Amino acid sequence: MNEATRERFFGYEHAFAHPFTCGVVIAIATALIVAPLIFKVFRVTVGVSDNTYRELWARWRTWIWICLGLIIPILLGSAWVIAGVFVLSLCCFREFARATGIFREKLIGLAAVLGLCLISFSVVDNYPRLFFATPILGIGLLAIITIPQDRPAGFIQRVGLGMMGYLFFGFSLGYLALFTADPLYRPLLLLLLVTVELNDIFAYCSGKLFGGRKMVPNISPGKTISGAVGALVLTTTLILVLGHWVIFPGTPMDSWRNLLIMGIGISGFGQFGDLLLSAIKRDLGVKDLGNVLPGHGGLLDRFDSLIIVTPMYYHFLSLLLGTLGQHQPERIITGLP
Repeated sequence: MNEATRERFFGYEHAFAHPFTCGVVIAIATALIVAPLIFKVFRVTVGVSDNTYRELWARWRTWIWICLGLIIPILLGSAWVIAGVFVLSLCCFREFARATGIFREKLIGLAAVLGLCLISFSVVDNYPRLFFATPILGIGLLAIITIPQDRPAGFIQRVGLGMMGYLFFGFSLGYLALFTADPLYRPLLLLLLVTVELNDIFAYCSGKLFGGRKMVPNISPGKTISGAVGALVLTTTLILVLGHWVIFPGTPMDSWRNLLIMGIGISGFGQFGDLLLSAIKRDLGVKDLGNVLPGHGGLLDRFDSLIIVTPMYYHFLSLLLGTLGQHQPERIITGLP
């Protein structure tokens, strides 16, 4: 491992080298400090109910841990991000497996865990070809691992559920770790995480403010067309401003057309990721897939918007800027003589 790779994995000295990273950390810290004051003002002026008031405080406390869990690994170095994404993928797959009942299939779970390990190894090794081969390798293992049990009944269901969980909550989320090969992974990841989370907030606030027709009431009764449009407009505007002035000045991404496409993609695919999980929950007849995050539900309930948008974001940036991390040493482990 050369000095540049060691710096990328564990170097935190230059964590705030990019102004966007510094700005995001300050903005989040400020928001977390100001939020309790807003709660108290609402309590006095609007007359928030006791239940709502307690829920707001529960959400605020959870947001502190979420922000720490997301920001600290990004600041410390790519090795911490890769480890964090592996744990997140593992926990998300576990939530999905328990909700769908596939957790009873120990071999399916074993195959999924081995697939997640391979995804993480390919990122640590900086071996992109292996990373992009992990879907078919993982699917192949999931398809054959229970065949020696000689149980044809339920084969399609258990293998199909295993594949869905592995692809959505393993491979798709694995793209978060893949970003760490690029020297600008900190601002790129923070841009994605901040805009995706704000996209959810924009949709909620727009829907509450304007109301109107429900978008897909059988899947998500609370989501309105006005909320979706409001999120699309506000998130895209935010991407245009941040992309032009802070993140991508002087690069091929710095054009209104490219930033517009990316903004619409992040907002649209982020909302579809949310609706995807809502459809799964409605089919299962559950409100949340977990309770590890008080006020939010499970990890999947909080990070569902990243499922589809993260691969889109990565490939769109690679299309315009060139393969991310292309100048970093590849096959750090497997390429050794």
